[in-house]
Amino acid sequence: MGFLDQLKDKLAPVKGKAAGLARQHGGRIDQGLDKAAKAVDRRTKGKYSDKIRTGTGKAKDAVDRLAGTEGGKGAGGGATPPGNSPPSPPPSAS
Repeated sequence: MGFLDQLKDKLAPVKGKAAGLARQHGGRIDQGLDKAAKAVDRRTKGKYSDKIRTGTGKAKDAVDRLAGTEGGKGAGGGATPPGNSPPSPPPSAS
């Protein structure tokens, strides 16, 4: 048995627990991701909005895959679904 096989065997219980937590708290995780994305987008003054949106979508897809829900399967390759995107940055004072 190779090193990676041993590692997978040891991490199997952790993956199961993480999947259960993702199923149980998926909505709260999504809200936290949205809140973090909004804060980062505000701090960067919208300069990286597209990258933040893409990263948030990929993180949500990963949580959905871990939880075993259908939300992460075929959801546009990591794009945040409409209505869940971080809000536009506040207008800058000129």
